[in-house]
Amino acid sequence: MLTFAPLKRRKMFNNRIKIKELLAMEPAGQEVIVMGWVRSFRNNQFIALNDGSTNNNIQVVAGLGQFGDELLKRITTSASLKVTGTIVPSLGKGQKMDLNATTIEILGDSDAEKYPLQLKNRPTLEYLREKAHLRFRTNTFGSVFRVRHALAFAIHKFFNDKGFVYMHTPIITGSDAEGAGELFRVTTLPFDKTPRSEDGSVNFKEDFFGRATNLTVSGQLEGELGATAFGDIYTFGPTFRAENSNTTRHLAEFWMIEPEMAFYDLEDNMNLAEEFIKYIIKYAIDNNKEDLEFLAQRLADEEKQLPQDKRSEMGLMGKLEFVLNNDFERLTYTDAIDILKESNYNKKKKFQYGITGWGMDLQSEHERYLVEKHFKKPVILYNYPGAIKAFYMRQNDDGKTVAAMDILAPGIGEIVGGSQREERLDKLEARMKEMHIPIEEMWWYLDTRRFGTVPHAGFGLGFERMVQFVTGMTNIRDVIAFPRAPGSAEF
Repeated sequence: MLTFAPLKRRKMFNNRIKIKELLAMEPAGQEVIVMGWVRSFRNNQFIALNDGSTNNNIQVVAGLGQFGDELLKRITTSASLKVTGTIVPSLGKGQKMDLNATTIEILGDSDAEKYPLQLKNRPTLEYLREKAHLRFRTNTFGSVFRVRHALAFAIHKFFNDKGFVYMHTPIITGSDAEGAGELFRVTTLPFDKTPRSEDGSVNFKEDFFGRATNLTVSGQLEGELGATAFGDIYTFGPTFRAENSNTTRHLAEFWMIEPEMAFYDLEDNMNLAEEFIKYIIKYAIDNNKEDLEFLAQRLADEEKQLPQDKRSEMGLMGKLEFVLNNDFERLTYTDAIDILKESNYNKKKKFQYGITGWGMDLQSEHERYLVEKHFKKPVILYNYPGAIKAFYMRQNDDGKTVAAMDILAPGIGEIVGGSQREERLDKLEARMKEMHIPIEEMWWYLDTRRFGTVPHAGFGLGFERMVQFVTGMTNIRDVIAFPRAPGSAEF
């Protein structure tokens, strides 16, 4: 039997309590240690201290005459402190406790004159994007990124509890899953002396991987390989699109959740996607209500500046509860085209892109009309024209449509895209030839159809768009820590 000698522990520097936990206590003279950053310091006595665990500050009281002037001068906005003291009921309004300081240690000084985020001039979201390294210290971004964390955790919990296997698919790949060609190339070849083949094309045989490679646009194809062995898998990782879109909905680097399920058809796929969305929203409401209520008020204040017809019909919390409490509307692409064609918006030419008829690719404005004006709830469109969808989607018996589905959400349009995958080798190869996708390079993908093929399906959810929806933020660059967009790769 093994025995171990007891560890000899030294006194820890970080023997602190987080402010969120502290504020949940009943003040009764307990001695505690807190650490955080100064939000404000008034009357040379009252310090609002925040450690990022909550938007709420603890008021630290530095008793008059208890601390030297040199120390007090260093207590400036965003300076970091370690405070030891006792918590007592507060005499002031708006807080139930104060922390009466017995010792204050400056961990890091901050030049208040140079600090970019001044309380007296509330910075705009545009300005904060230029200071993305510091914007986490604001209440808005504190709430956004705590909610983002909760959603990420909920995603893993949802799939884990259902017995899915989490797969890490490659970031560097030789395939373009979408066939769109908007790729970031990966190479070690010198720019000034790029080796060329006889026909003048780049000779990638001399490159690091011996072939052309790029950053992944999707982990789906590799995910299908896992699903045909484990049954149910999901991926959750970064993806990249070299799409020159400077919009509030697009990023060049973003995160995707992509489950793939063997023995699923399109109906199973839609059911799982709806259950998934409702689960993670409910998790955020249950665990981050304080942050969501703050963001709901922020959004309401922002919308007061808009014309009446541009304001949302329901607040953020109402919208989230509405999604939870209603079945998503399901209709075919064909029915959606008919609704859009007959709409007053189309007849009065209010759409920027007119409804030209069956076969057109729906734009965000069309998707949002269906969700926000017509049905007034999330919508699942399915059975799209094959001509506007990817090669891997299962062909329907009508010869025109494929078993694809998109989930459309208020405010942002498409939030999920998925399909039943084409499991029939002959039809998949014919489709690939039709779309000029090199069959010989995709031998590994086609092997899953040669050796025990099964009906299977999957979908992709853009994580940042989901975070946008749940937080009410109107620009996707405000829900990812360091946004990558055309002409922007700071930090």
